[in-house]
Amino acid sequence: MTWLEAVIIAIVEGITEFLPISSTGHMIIAGKLLGVPDNDFTKLFTVGIQLGAIAAVVILYWKRFFLPLRNGNDAVSFYGKLILAVAPALISGFFLAEWIDVMLENAWTVGVTLILGGFVLLFIDGVFKETHIEDEKQIQFTQALWIGCWQCLALIPGVSRSAATIIGGMQQKLTRALAAEFSFFMAVPTMVAATGYKFLKGYDQLQTEHVQLFLLGNIVAFIVAILTITLFIGFLQRKGFRFFGYYRIVAGSLLLIGLATGFIG
Repeated sequence: MTWLEAVIIAIVEGITEFLPISSTGHMIIAGKLLGVPDNDFTKLFTVGIQLGAIAAVVILYWKRFFLPLRNGNDAVSFYGKLILAVAPALISGFFLAEWIDVMLENAWTVGVTLILGGFVLLFIDGVFKETHIEDEKQIQFTQALWIGCWQCLALIPGVSRSAATIIGGMQQKLTRALAAEFSFFMAVPTMVAATGYKFLKGYDQLQTEHVQLFLLGNIVAFIVAILTITLFIGFLQRKGFRFFGYYRIVAGSLLLIGLATGFIG
């Protein structure tokens, strides 16, 4: 992987991590188009640079993460919900790790799930109209757990963790804006755990150049993610999911065509 390839993939990560269009799927597509070798470091890089994007959430929402620590009840409420919300995906991801690695190599899966998820997003605003929970404190522990179960769908490349959790939040009566924010909060422990697990398995294979690429990728992903998050909430409140649905269908279709014609290896 070259420095330019690392920057491009990191930009893709920063833009797509919090949009309902699948960051993993887009990084796979970017890697295929750039001709990046599909080796162990590439897999580690695409997971590891998510830390940069996650850091953007902590910076932008630092009050939500740290102010509850002043009050024991608030801390139990906020962090307890996060633990329940991320537990299903962490447990499933641990037992399905090898299967997930195999699926990450299959760009056909990404193309199909992008299209299927796109059709879901076209109609999701009409399906979940009765959303009334506007504050994180109103979320019940059982609702957080159900949203976490929805996140398990994102173990399939191309589904999108953001899409699964936002839809899960709306299904549990959260407004679009709050569902998106709670999805951001869930991303922090989920991605930290996933990255940590990957590093424990592959850190001994890292070389000095790999570490430099990893640091560069995280810095770029962090900067781009801050801009993306800032713009995304307002866009989602005004426009809903339909735009992202059309985008997923087009992107998935182009990917399948590229694979079928051999344009994408």
